[in-house]
Amino acid sequence: MKDILFDLKTLGKLEKGIFLKRPNRFVGICKIDGEEKTCHIADPGRLKEILTEGREILAVKNKPHLKMDYKLVAVRMEDRWILLNTSLHSKIAKEAIKKGIIGFLPKKIKSEVSFGNSRIDYLVDDKVFVELKGCNLLVENKCLFPDAPTKRGARHLEELIEAKKQGYEAVILIMALRECRCFDVNRDLDPIFSKMFEKALKEGVVFKGFKVKIDKDYRVVLNGKLELCQ
Repeated sequence: MKDILFDLKTLGKLEKGIFLKRPNRFVGICKIDGEEKTCHIADPGRLKEILTEGREILAVKNKPHLKMDYKLVAVRMEDRWILLNTSLHSKIAKEAIKKGIIGFLPKKIKSEVSFGNSRIDYLVDDKVFVELKGCNLLVENKCLFPDAPTKRGARHLEELIEAKKQGYEAVILIMALRECRCFDVNRDLDPIFSKMFEKALKEGVVFKGFKVKIDKDYRVVLNGKLELCQ
């Protein structure tokens, strides 16, 4: 049986359309049922090779009081649907943690826990801080993070290092949204994050990674573990 992490159908009626353009980071123009509609893009990354004109999309209609007509859920490329809604990442990864993706089956998971000057995604069994990063950039069969410079991401790594010093366990958890051979940091794009990532590993922060995919029934399922590139 597949390890189901999230059912996209619970978001509402999934409608197919065509992506046209991206006026800014959070707004997309899509054609749905022959009409141009605005689509909210939750992922602030550059997504240059993903959000290109003519790609098929999955979207869910927004409630009437919201500014945009739809929310973008997924984009079709490489003959599969690629999840493109960061607001779902936390729920999906929490289910993966419940299934033992960080190495054990937890009894308790707290989300959005304050530590230092940040909020860390999870505190597991009151002893393991876990910070999640979703990864959708694919280069030469490697999943790379980030796809845009992220001072926030570097700060989260600093907090994980500090948590480790204070006696907690600390995990940087990478969720790959595309099929790839392994994970690496995007050194050319963000050398600051990359150096902090390498420092974190030296300081005892543990890397864990997993891949997800969307199946034919529009469910997000586990698609295997993700290892660091050697």
